[in-house]
Amino acid sequence: MDSHKHRCKWACGNMILRAYHDAEWGVPIKDARILWEMLVLESFQAGLSWNTVLQKRENFRRAFAGFDPEKVAQFTEQDVQRLMQDAGIIRARLKIEATVKNAHAYLQMQAKGEDFASFAWDVAQQNSVKTKQPHALAQTRASQVLSKELKKRGFCFAGPVIVYAWMQAAGMVNGHEPECFRYYACD
Repeated sequence: MDSHKHRCKWACGNMILRAYHDAEWGVPIKDARILWEMLVLESFQAGLSWNTVLQKRENFRRAFAGFDPEKVAQFTEQDVQRLMQDAGIIRARLKIEATVKNAHAYLQMQAKGEDFASFAWDVAQQNSVKTKQPHALAQTRASQVLSKELKKRGFCFAGPVIVYAWMQAAGMVNGHEPECFRYYACD
């Protein structure tokens, strides 16, 4: 990994951020389960640094059954209590409960024949806004519409700011700074 390449400012803090930025952030994710995992992680990041989430990502995967929505949807209050004691993750009750609720919403979509990835990408692309500085925005019309549609389907902790961060991470919008060496690779 070349430390002399120009990267988005947020990715310059340490090797974990740099590696994530260079290999994952902004690369289009079309797999529904991985896309759901990314939404969950973005919701846990709210109010914190992305570095914190990345450092705990493997712990999150372990704690949330590999982000298998069918398994997470079966979590009980006892599981929530167990997770509240897990120092390896971010112990925020509302975020943990939202993850369980969002697993139910994901499965309800699936039961109705609605693929989570196709849904998210379709809404994002139908409402896309072209701007030269998407990295400077906190939310867009697309993230507002997608957030609203997620909430209609039973999702929570998916406001337009969280959704926009998720859209950037999942490659639905190119959030790289124009000077970043990944900008054209993700466009």
